[in-house]
Amino acid sequence: MIAVEFWLCCSRLGTVRILLLLFFLFFNGCIGYQTYHAVPLSSLGREGKLRARSLNALEVDVAQLHHPLLPPITLSSKRGIGPDQAAVLSVLLSPKLVAERDRRGLAQAQLVQAGVLPNPSIGVTREFVTGGFTTGAFDPYGFNASWDVSSLVSHGAKVKAARTNVDAVSLDVAWTEWQTAEGAKLAFYRVVALETQLIRAKQIDADQQATVTALHAAADRHEKNVVDLAAAQAARQDSLTAVLALQQELDQRRLALKRAIGFLPQAQLSIRYNFALPSSVSPPSEKELIANLENQRLDLVGLRAGYQSQEETVRAAILAQFPKVALGFTHASDNSNIHTTGFGITFDLPLFDRNQGAIATEKATRLKLYDEYANRVFEARSDIASALTDIRSLNQQITVAQAALPVFERLVDTAKTAAEEGAADVLGYFQARISLNQRSLQILKLKQTLIEAKSALELASGRYLPAEN
Repeated sequence: MIAVEFWLCCSRLGTVRILLLLFFLFFNGCIGYQTYHAVPLSSLGREGKLRARSLNALEVDVAQLHHPLLPPITLSSKRGIGPDQAAVLSVLLSPKLVAERDRRGLAQAQLVQAGVLPNPSIGVTREFVTGGFTTGAFDPYGFNASWDVSSLVSHGAKVKAARTNVDAVSLDVAWTEWQTAEGAKLAFYRVVALETQLIRAKQIDADQQATVTALHAAADRHEKNVVDLAAAQAARQDSLTAVLALQQELDQRRLALKRAIGFLPQAQLSIRYNFALPSSVSPPSEKELIANLENQRLDLVGLRAGYQSQEETVRAAILAQFPKVALGFTHASDNSNIHTTGFGITFDLPLFDRNQGAIATEKATRLKLYDEYANRVFEARSDIASALTDIRSLNQQITVAQAALPVFERLVDTAKTAAEEGAADVLGYFQARISLNQRSLQILKLKQTLIEAKSALELASGRYLPAEN
């Protein structure tokens, strides 16, 4: 504005003044420049972003969510949430995903920028005769306009690269949503598993305490020695430590579940615990999982789109090596009032810079994407094979452990009957109960590991596998 005011103050520059006025009126009124609006990082706005809505308010959003990998579900605030509900809620509420989706807007902005052509340039000169032989002299002026037409050469490739990049970013965001959903579902199962394990651990601790009490009374009657009592007290201390450790882990897992879903730590979250952990998992065969792997995993589909975008970027860089050409138009009048009109062509001489640096950079980036895609496919196949091996092994371990469970149950019944009939002391009954609960606790831990292996298989294959019992 200072420069404008300076020119407007010059009384002899009437033509320049008019041109400047027209220039600013045109660009401010017709084109419509955007204006700056501050968006402060206020605590009020931040808290609004972090505050999770109630389950009632989310029922409609959950029903309307359509994701290429997540199954359609319903949400009921009265029943609480299950593993699939936790997965979908994480896609809707996770602040991490909200920030991740902003990448789509950035890619769209880059697409807009790729389609913008360079502006033409105009110039106006106005000179004044101020001395010398001024008789019959006129004030000369000049006008010129030019435009860099070489930008048209690579324009199509740049637009196509930006458009394909939008697809790549959208697919990558969808894959991140899938990973977040899997993490929330696994966090839910971990909470359920630890709740059940904690119940068993408390039963073991109660039986250990009952054993200590019985041994203490027997030691007072001189029926048991202090060595047996000390061993029982040490075992009870170990069981209490196990209970406290499980309680601490459960509290942390509950917080982890809220975080995975997108709830603040102090928010209330109703969980349904009527989900039995599966005793076995029957996944598709490795051949079936690998057959359509590159189309099933959204990250691989996105990488292919990104690779195609980079192909167009390489093409644009190669097209940009040709000399830059600018077309110009001129109209002028000299001090003898002779008018001239003409045109000009300006182009670079590619003696030194032939865009070789940009071409090499884009080709190296393309090679990196190519190798990254091959590595991602390799890792996916390896992860599928590893998860399937773990699932098969855990299925066998759980089967063997459950087959042995009736033996311990009969032992508990026998020990209880013997204690009631006086044929054996109550200590044998408590020890039998402890052994049974320890076996049950071991099975629960195996089932939790099985769920984690199934989740790893879903992530590796990019496929949703229905729950099994």
